[in-house]
Formats: sequence, C-alpha cells, structure tokens
Amino acid sequence: MKSTKPLSYAGNIIDGMTFRFANGQVTEVTAEKGEDTIKRLVEENDGGRSLGEVALVPDPSPISQSGIVFFNTLFDENASNHLALGSAYASSVVGGTEMTQEELAAAGLNRSTTHVDFMIGSADMNIDGIRKDGSVMPIFRNGDWAF
Repeated sequence: MKSTKPLSYAGNIIDGMTFRFANGQVTEVTAEKGEDTIKRLVEENDGGRSLGEVALVPDPSPISQSGIVFFNTLFDENASNHLALGSAYASSVVGGTEMTQEELAAAGLNRSTTHVDFMIGSADMNIDGIRKDGSVMPIFRNGDWAF
C-alpha cells in the first residue's frame, strides 16, 4: 500500500510511505522522507501495526479539487481515501460507545494510544467489493463512486 499525500505527524513531514501488510499487521514500512518517524509510530505503539479506520472519500471532493495539501489531517483526510493506523472509533460499531474496552476488543476494534490517518486515494483509484458468492461489485472507479 502506498500513500498518495504527505503526512504531518508530531511536527515531522512523512512522505512517500509504503506499507506491507500480512495477517492484518504492518510488517514493513518505508518512506522517502520521515522514515524514522513512521517506523517509530508503527513500532512503539500497542496496536500501531493494525488499522483503526478505512475511509472512502471521492477524489472530486472540494478539498481534493483545491489541490492544497494542508498538512493538517482534519482537512487533508477530506481530500482522499485514507487508512488510519492505531485505534478504531468505538462509534463505528452499533452500541460501541457503551462497550467496555474488553467488549470493544472482542468486537474486533483495534485499540491503541494513537490514531494516525494517511492518504491513499487518487483520481485513478479503483476499488472492488467481493460478495459472499464471489462476485465483484465495483465501489470506486477512477477515484469516484461507481454507483
């Protein structure tokens, strides 16, 4: 998995990130810039090797179309499909905000002291869903919703 936009994290710019996943965990991470920072993030946080969020954002979003990288995740995440390393939001499962930490873990939510988004979307990104019967359902085509 490769990032498509730079990330500002803890006062450092990280750019050109590449992640390798196996069994739901980051097994390798490199970056063209800020590699030490992203490696520290992945290695030093419990749950930092697992995803806490998968977000689909169409490339034609106003933030993306502005062409500006804000170096502020709360803005930049609105420009692109993105993933987050670290903690999942309890509100992402029914009743999650009332669950204990143990119940959240049993429901499959990753728990971590961090939640860091990185952008992976682009104007040429295609995403498919696979149904239970094995058939393919287009979700994104050329960076936008396919339905």
